[in-house]
Amino acid sequence: MNRIQNAFKDKKAFIAFLTAGDPTLDQTKRYIHKITEAGASLIEIGIPFSDPIAEGPTIQNANVRALKNDVHTDNVMAMVKEVREEGIDIPLCFMTYLNVVFHYGYDAFFKKCQEVGIDGIIIPDLPYEEAKEVSGVCTQYGVSLISMIAPTSKERVKMIAQEAEGFIYLVSSMGVTGTRSNAAFALNLPDIVESIKEITQTPVAVGFGIHNPEQAKEMASFADGVIVGSGIVNIIANQDQDVENAIYDYVKDMCVVL
Repeated sequence: MNRIQNAFKDKKAFIAFLTAGDPTLDQTKRYIHKITEAGASLIEIGIPFSDPIAEGPTIQNANVRALKNDVHTDNVMAMVKEVREEGIDIPLCFMTYLNVVFHYGYDAFFKKCQEVGIDGIIIPDLPYEEAKEVSGVCTQYGVSLISMIAPTSKERVKMIAQEAEGFIYLVSSMGVTGTRSNAAFALNLPDIVESIKEITQTPVAVGFGIHNPEQAKEMASFADGVIVGSGIVNIIANQDQDVENAIYDYVKDMCVVL
């Protein structure tokens, strides 16, 4: 059983997101330790990119802060290697954009992922129909290419689910990332999860907009896990507080309800 599969074994998974290098790579390492200590099942690490089109203002600003500190793919890879050497053993997945991977070189990028201990990757601007652009080299280096399904996918759900690996990232609503009220979530999410479960045993995690324990509990009632990003990044943005302990408390509160 690989690390991603293990994250969903006999429990609901809490998946945390943060942007590498926001505000520094050393601080990102400490945050990863705190998120792990608080009980997260998996961590998504964003590689900073200048045009993160799936992100709302909160994570866009995190990318800007990281890029201003000259954070780039190589030193993000080095940071991942360091946290693995420091004992972090939960699944780690990159979330980034195809241009980052293309510019690095597909073979070189995924070979490096394997070397440093990355388990999967989410590429929001890589549609299912073009996934073969990278799926073969992902498989070669043991990196799961995480599929995304939107509430409007409809007839595409079956196609995507049949080939999904790692876990399926179900987008909660139309638009970009960012905290949302309950009314903003798509009403058909339980139906989509049910239709996915008819096709595959690959676990389904819901993301985009979830930011409090009540929302997390509701999503986990029908999905296999929840993904939280902007709520964590908002804490990181407020450097006037004890960020490490604030992150720990926030993630712990989320994990307790799942």
